[in-house]
Amino acid sequence: MKALRFAALGDSLTEGIGDPVDGGAWRGWAALLATGLAPADAPVEFRNFAASGAQTADVLGRQLPAALAFAPDVASVVVGVNDTLRCTFDIQAVAARLDRVYGAFGERGTLLLTACLPDPGVLLGLPGALARPLARRQHAVNSVVHALSERHGAVHLHAAEGDWVADRSLWSADRLHPGERGHRLLAARFHAVLAATGTARGAAPGTAAERPAPTRSAGFWWLATAGTGWVARRCTDLLPQLLALAADEVRHGLRGTSARLDLRASTGVAAALSALSAPGVPMPMPMPVAPERAAAS
Repeated sequence: MKALRFAALGDSLTEGIGDPVDGGAWRGWAALLATGLAPADAPVEFRNFAASGAQTADVLGRQLPAALAFAPDVASVVVGVNDTLRCTFDIQAVAARLDRVYGAFGERGTLLLTACLPDPGVLLGLPGALARPLARRQHAVNSVVHALSERHGAVHLHAAEGDWVADRSLWSADRLHPGERGHRLLAARFHAVLAATGTARGAAPGTAAERPAPTRSAGFWWLATAGTGWVARRCTDLLPQLLALAADEVRHGLRGTSARLDLRASTGVAAALSALSAPGVPMPMPMPVAPERAAAS
């Protein structure tokens, strides 16, 4: 019997950070989902090409060639948060890269899985002036992912909002990656949408955790140890620009012109998608960019 092949591409979320298993390895939602793609007596070959810190450029240049060589029947591409945390963020470049990645799998008849994700400012609990610029970027990425998923016929999971974002028991000590329960929830939700299309024919991944959720003290310990280095690395690259964006946010707020920032972001998304449209092939309308709602959730 021919094995069903599943390739997972992306960043630390798909790598499995936050869901440790014995031996110091990571498991994650994609590995959990793989167990339910086929009946128990049918083989599934799973390879995880995701890497911590990966951006869309890494997925296109490094992960995609290796994944295509694997010749998967199903492939997941969940990436973009790290792009929003860099001073080089460019929504047109993000859209162009994702369009190429999605299209490469489509040309080979691979079933594509995608997802939109919460913005990191909300997860980290940043003040509004700092959170809103990150939210605007993440909403822009999500809008692009929505539109391109529809264009390429992907199975898309809406994971940017909902009760799971605010449920601390679903997140790891670093507050940016799901914990075991969060990874299990993502796997179960992906399984549900795949089962609805007849693709997932195995048992749904269980959502009950085998390990206790991290405590509040564990979160403080992470921030005081590994988290300090994580924040320092991101701040070196992003903080000067983020502070400038926050100052711009405050100025527009005082003038009552914050809507201009939303309009600017929405216009950028529309331009990015328009640049990808082939003649005679209309691009689906992007979602409106509304960071204020995200920052308040």
